[in-house]
Amino acid sequence: MDEQGMNARDEAAGRHTPVMRDRCVELLAPALDRPGAVAIDGTLGMGGHTEALLTTCPQATVVGIDRDPQAIALAGARLAPFGDRFVSHHAEYDDIPGALARAGADLADGILLDLGVSSLQIDDAERGFSYAQDAPLDMRMNPDDPLTAADLLRDADEAELTRILRVYGEERFAGKIARSIVRRRETEPFERSAQLVDLVRACIPAATRTAGGNPAKRTFQALRIAVNRELEVLERAIWAAIEGVRPGGRVVVMSYHSLEDRIVKRAFAEGAETQAPPGLPVVPDSAQPYLALLTRGAEKASPEEAEANPRSKPVRLRAVERIRPTPPERRRAA
Repeated sequence: MDEQGMNARDEAAGRHTPVMRDRCVELLAPALDRPGAVAIDGTLGMGGHTEALLTTCPQATVVGIDRDPQAIALAGARLAPFGDRFVSHHAEYDDIPGALARAGADLADGILLDLGVSSLQIDDAERGFSYAQDAPLDMRMNPDDPLTAADLLRDADEAELTRILRVYGEERFAGKIARSIVRRRETEPFERSAQLVDLVRACIPAATRTAGGNPAKRTFQALRIAVNRELEVLERAIWAAIEGVRPGGRVVVMSYHSLEDRIVKRAFAEGAETQAPPGLPVVPDSAQPYLALLTRGAEKASPEEAEANPRSKPVRLRAVERIRPTPPERRRAA
């Protein structure tokens, strides 16, 4: 590798600490301990989880998906020493079939989804994800997508803005913030994050600002989710992941807020529960579980990791193993 490549690899490694890296590897490694094993890192980011899997599981190939071309480039440089055992796929993370095709596989042995916004995007002020730094209101994970946060604030009506803030941000003062946005944009378009932070701060009573950090946190989360269609993509991706692993294969998902975790929990529970009425003497195949839960509820980062890496504090990790094919009548479209 030339000096430029080494610098890019070091940059990727230095800018990101993978959340619950060792636990993810521990959960996935048993399914990857065979010749020709294929794993999919659906949210490649800067490649920290993929690097750990490639190092620990020498028989595995990992396909890394990311919608952000900058992430693909940085991770690609970091993972170059693994040669053709790493394959990148520029797409949204619900494109599990496309990732499998890149690896020449029908099914994966392990799939990892680390949801939410990456360190690469948060730390780049010009991407507009952070309420702590003044920047253009962009928030696109894929810079080629057409809709920015500024576009959304300019065009959405008050009812839609209220819905976005209330549902995606779980913001108590959604209606008040939405009204203020509509009123303010008549004279001043929202182009910078500082404008929005100041407006939200003015809308939230001082008595409620002391807890939970920056009062704009929930508004920025809501806009980011809406701009990137995050829950819509997750609804497709979770079923694509479940249907994309072979029997004996595993799926690990890390969520960072309750809306994501609810979707993952529901999908895993649906596959792990018997669908027959209680007391039925013989459970038909169509009602048998096709997933086994590998975690008791949602696991959190250890206190030591949460202290060393504050971005791990909200994580909720869930994992399942596929134990049989999905009965056709219970198969969900991805």
